[in-house]
Amino acid sequence: MTARPHFPGMPRRPRTRHGRRRTPFVVAFAVAAALLALAGLAWIPGPARAVGAAAPVTASTSAPARTAGAEARLVDRVPTPVLHWTACRKTDACATARLPLDYGKPLGATIDVALLRVGAKDPAHRLGTLFVNPGGPGDSARDFAALLPQGVSQAILDRFDIVGVDPRGVGGSRQIRCFGTTARQARALGPLTSAPFPVTAAEQLSWVGAAETFGRACATTGRQVASAMSTTQDARDMDVLRRAVGDGKLTYLGESFGSYLGQVYANMFPDRVRAIALDGIVDPQAIAGTAAGADQPVFDRMGSATASYRALHELLDRCGRAGPSVCSFADADPQARFGRLADRLRAHPLRLAAPGVTTTTYTYANLVRDTEQWLHDPDGYVGLFADLTDLARLTAAGGAGDDQAAVVRRFLARHPAAQPAAGYDNRLEAFSGKVCADGPHAARAASWPAAAAAADRAAPYFGAYYAWLSVQCAGSTWPAQDEAVYRGPFDRRTAAPVLVIGDLWDPATSDDSAVKVAGLLPNSRLVSSDSWGHEALGTSACVDDTAFGYLLRPLARAPKVTHCRGDVQPFGQEPSAT
Repeated sequence: MTARPHFPGMPRRPRTRHGRRRTPFVVAFAVAAALLALAGLAWIPGPARAVGAAAPVTASTSAPARTAGAEARLVDRVPTPVLHWTACRKTDACATARLPLDYGKPLGATIDVALLRVGAKDPAHRLGTLFVNPGGPGDSARDFAALLPQGVSQAILDRFDIVGVDPRGVGGSRQIRCFGTTARQARALGPLTSAPFPVTAAEQLSWVGAAETFGRACATTGRQVASAMSTTQDARDMDVLRRAVGDGKLTYLGESFGSYLGQVYANMFPDRVRAIALDGIVDPQAIAGTAAGADQPVFDRMGSATASYRALHELLDRCGRAGPSVCSFADADPQARFGRLADRLRAHPLRLAAPGVTTTTYTYANLVRDTEQWLHDPDGYVGLFADLTDLARLTAAGGAGDDQAAVVRRFLARHPAAQPAAGYDNRLEAFSGKVCADGPHAARAASWPAAAAAADRAAPYFGAYYAWLSVQCAGSTWPAQDEAVYRGPFDRRTAAPVLVIGDLWDPATSDDSAVKVAGLLPNSRLVSSDSWGHEALGTSACVDDTAFGYLLRPLARAPKVTHCRGDVQPFGQEPSAT
C-alpha cells in the first residue's frame, strides 16, 4: 500500500475510443517507487463546457519566429545519426542513436538514446513520423509508442510511423544510476518509499535526511547523466532525430509532462514545427520558474494540488446531490464526511486484517494517495466512492461488525500490493533527474515541512502530497545542474498552429494551464473539454476527432476554441452551481 505514483498519479493506459482505459501504457510502478506525490485552494465551480463540433486547425498569416542562430548551430552541426532499425517486441522496430552529452561540446562525451518505431500501416500514403512522449516525468516513450495504437485512430496508424524516444536517463536510453548497488539504493531510498508522503514530524525529518543522501548520490555516482537530463536536451535530441527519420519539420504528440517537451521544442525551434498536439498541459512558466519563486515546490507552482482538490470537491458535491440510492458515500454533507474520515485516519491509522490476507496498515497518507489516483481515471469515481464507503464503515466505532472480514477483503482487492521491480530500478532517479533539472528549487531540503504545510493549507489533503515530490531537488541537495536549461520565452509564433487540449476536471495538470498556454502561443488553438480524469484524449469523440484531424491536416481551418464534452459525467450531472 506504500508505492507512490509518478507525476500523473496512476499508471497511464491508452483509452479505447472513447471512454474507459485499458492495458497499461507504462509499467505500473513507474516513477512510483520513486518519490513523492501531487494539491488545491477552496474552489468555486466554473460553468459547464458546451459540446462542440470537432474540426482541425487554422494557419496564421504572420511569419513564424526563427530558431535562434546560436541554437541552430548547436543542433545543426551534429551529424545526422544513421538509425539501424532492428526487430523488437515482435512487431515493432528499435534503434539507438549516439548524441552529444553536451551540445556545447560536440566532440566531447556522448549519450545513447533508444527509439521504438511502430511502422505506418499504409506506407504508400505515409505523411511522416509522429514523435510521442507520455511525460512522467521520466516515463518510457518507447513503451508509450508500443501501446499507442490501442488509443489512436486508424488514419493516424495508416499515415504515420509512431516513434517514442526514451528521454536521457530513462528506460532503454543510457540510464541515470545514482547508487552502486541495489542494496545501497534500497537503504538510501527506504524512507522515501515507505509511505506516499510524510505526515508526522519524525517522518518528515526522515524524508529530509533521505532526500539529502539521494541528492548527494546523484551528484557523485550519477552526476554525468544527472547534469544532462533537462527537457532542453531532450528537445535538442528530438530535433536531431527528426532529421534522422527524414522529416523536414516535427510532428509531435505530448501528454502530461510530455506537453512541456512539446512547448520547449516549439519555442526553441518555432520554424521547425509541422504539428504539435499537447494534452494534459503543464504551465511552462511554473516549471521554468524564477529565483523569487523557488521556495515554492514546483508541483505547487504548477497548481497540481489545486486541480486535485477541485475535482474531489466537485465529485463529493455530485455524490451529495445524487443521494445514497446512487452514491453510497452520500449523506447531508459529503465534504464534511470526507473530512471526518481523513481526520480519523490521521489520528489513528487503520489496521486491515482478515483471515487469509496479509495484515496491513492504512494511513491518512494512503487515503490521500488513493483518492488522487482514482481521480486520474474518467470513471474512477466509482472506485473512489466504494473506497470511501468501506473506509467509513471500517473506521466507525465497532468497525464493520459481522461484515468486517468481507469489507477488508473487498477493499484490499481494489488495492493489490505493488510488485517490486526485478534488479536495479532507476525510475525514482529518472523522475528526479527531470524534475530537478528543469526549474529552480529551494536551497535546503529542511525547508520542505514548512512549504508542504503552506501548500496543504491552500489545497487541503493534496498540498503536502504534491509538495514532497520535489524535496530531493533542493539546491544544496541536488547540485548536479544542467547549465543550458531553456527558461523561455514561451510565446513564440510557430510555423504551424500548436493544438492545446484542456481537461476541465484534470486532477494533475490544471485546465487553467491549458488556457494560459493557448494564450501564450500566438497562433495556437485550444480544445476545451469538460472531461474527467488526467488528460482528455480518449475521453471524448470530439477531442479525439479534433486532435487526430489536426495531426493529419494541421493547416486546415478551425475556430480558435473548440468546446467538447467528456463521455463520462459522474452520476450524469452537470457541474454544481456556485
